[in-house]
Amino acid sequence: MKSKNTRHRIIAFILMTILVIGSVAAGDGNVLYAQAAGRPVAISSCQISGTEVVCQLEASSVPSSDDGKFYIYADEVYEDGPRGEIVASTEVGASVSVSFPLNYNTAGSNLSRKFLVAVKRGGQMQQVSDEHYITNPEALAAYTSERRDTGIKGLLPDITRVANGELQELGIQQVVYNMDLDDICLAESVPGAVPFTYNGQTFYFNGGMLAEYDSTISGFNRYGMQVTMVLLNSGKGQYSRHLIHPLAEGGDCPGYALNVANAGGVDYLKAIAAFLGQRYSGKTGCGQVDNWIIGNEVNARTSWWYTNSSSLDLNVNIYVKAFRIFYNELKSMNANVRVYNSIDQEWNRKSNPGSFLSKDYLDQFNYYMNREGNIDWGLSFHPYNSPLYDPYAWNGPAVWVKDSLSSLYITMQNIDVLIDYMHREQFLNPRGEVRSISLAEVGYTSSFGTEAQEASVAYGYLKAASLPDVDAFMLFRQTDEAHEMESHLALGLYDLDGNKKPAYEIYKNLGTENEAAAKARASEIIGMDIDEMIRERILWTRSGTGVVQ
Repeated sequence: MKSKNTRHRIIAFILMTILVIGSVAAGDGNVLYAQAAGRPVAISSCQISGTEVVCQLEASSVPSSDDGKFYIYADEVYEDGPRGEIVASTEVGASVSVSFPLNYNTAGSNLSRKFLVAVKRGGQMQQVSDEHYITNPEALAAYTSERRDTGIKGLLPDITRVANGELQELGIQQVVYNMDLDDICLAESVPGAVPFTYNGQTFYFNGGMLAEYDSTISGFNRYGMQVTMVLLNSGKGQYSRHLIHPLAEGGDCPGYALNVANAGGVDYLKAIAAFLGQRYSGKTGCGQVDNWIIGNEVNARTSWWYTNSSSLDLNVNIYVKAFRIFYNELKSMNANVRVYNSIDQEWNRKSNPGSFLSKDYLDQFNYYMNREGNIDWGLSFHPYNSPLYDPYAWNGPAVWVKDSLSSLYITMQNIDVLIDYMHREQFLNPRGEVRSISLAEVGYTSSFGTEAQEASVAYGYLKAASLPDVDAFMLFRQTDEAHEMESHLALGLYDLDGNKKPAYEIYKNLGTENEAAAKARASEIIGMDIDEMIRERILWTRSGTGVVQ
């Protein structure tokens, strides 16, 4: 029986319109269910109101039933069909409002569950709506802090250079930093563990690691810098069995899909997100994180969000479930945080056959977000040059970079294509606005000369600053990394010996009263006025893919 239902769930992920018949007890333990394609009922809204959840149901045609009732199920993200708890029932109708307890911070919390409507027909429970999540978790937030929005100028910092004032000298307004969930999680109480009781269970976190993060985040805040935290799942810690999705077990990658497949994983993720949202709200003395990025370049399946399945829909579905948990739990603590997905620049071409095209991934992610309750998610995009070691941000290979949606790559040259795409109606947030777009990782090499890096840094920043929808431009990185340099990726503003490159000076001047000097220097290197190039959306390209020296 168990293996049969597992197969059904996998099929449902891949073929969303297929008829799935289950023989799993639901509701009172005696009623079987059937899940059918073609759903006449829509949950048009699902929101917190006080201690209740209020759902609005709209029926294009009122489905027949044995007893004239709609049953509202609350499923955990790993459950499909009428499998979870019946939290409410009401008389059927074309437009119906129904409410039920939120049960916040109890074993029966509905905060991060998904809801669906079923009717009883022929003694079976049949799903008649798509799933829908709560879309206003911020209604609960007791730790809300004012955001530290001061500008887009950002950097991945070299932690060894933070205390000496060099970030302030550079005029950095934002930093992006990584947190590996393996590092902070403990399976049980040990000396120094930090307990956190949530949803009726007690979880433990690594006090030593948290102290390091507290100090680092608080330090950035003291310097007046906004913090964006990237949440990673390396799968290398001794507690990773709770975090790795079953379909990712046995992989050999830097990053793994999070475990949304069972109660152990989901309970853990809810607690992690709530704990981090509270601790780094700016209200607990541990520092303030304004922006959370869930995973890194998640369309790069075999690198950063590994599962053993090559199904786009299945992989996006897993990611969406993890994203929903983190979004609802983080914003239930601090209403002002922004929560971002993360995709790379490989818009219509894969450099790795195990990856998904970032455009396809974005489209499918947005499909689920609209279908299951539109929320104010943000887009984290990495508009690197193509190839990565290409030194010219303003003059890419014509074969890779075009001013159209058919472009194989999206770089800073044609980032307008992405921005225009995000202006489409289907991508707008619940208020009808363009979503926050964070260029959370982009870098330019000096391996082929420091002048190209100077001009590229200036072009990238100024292009980002010209776009009102871009909320962050994060240079990757402060200091060169030896392993990356083996691939001609000398991306730092400092070399390995700690010497400042010319790009340091130009980045320091950008966004300041000395910006004119930076623009003049970049224009000289490029051979055209950089303001005109950006203002007129001039797209220079060159033949071939090699580096012109």
